[in-house]
Amino acid sequence: MDRLEHSAWQYVAEVLPPEELPMLAAHALVDGRNFPALRELAGLPRRSDETEIRELYVQALHELGVPLPDEEAAGRWLLVSLAVGLEKAELSPTDVVDRLSMMVAARTPEETQFLSIAADYSEWMGGDELLEWENGLRTAAHSLTASTDFGSGTGVPGSLRD
Repeated sequence: MDRLEHSAWQYVAEVLPPEELPMLAAHALVDGRNFPALRELAGLPRRSDETEIRELYVQALHELGVPLPDEEAAGRWLLVSLAVGLEKAELSPTDVVDRLSMMVAARTPEETQFLSIAADYSEWMGGDELLEWENGLRTAAHSLTASTDFGSGTGVPGSLRD
């Protein structure tokens, strides 16, 4: 999955801030993608009107033939990508909680377990309770990543493309 396709999933999952989209467009231009909306988006300052940024981004994706996933699939993708990040030690358990979107819905038992444990986090947990929660989240992350084909090269779990 290339950078723009990946960004479409992040955008719909609401984890890609609009102010990052002009730079993303600039990188796409450098990569050889030259389309009108992409050029216009790349020329906008980071602090431009969010609505204008979003409209140009969606238009650029359309011009490039990059589809936007539906919200449920993007939310489920977010769960899996967070689980992968935790399993690879690229994210801490609290990073996972901080990056969860309110729109995430779970469909499989593994997704439900991971989301349920993540939701149990509290900044008021004591040392032993926090360690138990972190271990539970890591175990749930492993179960979730093992239940998908996330590593298939597309970056999108096959079960989410259905």
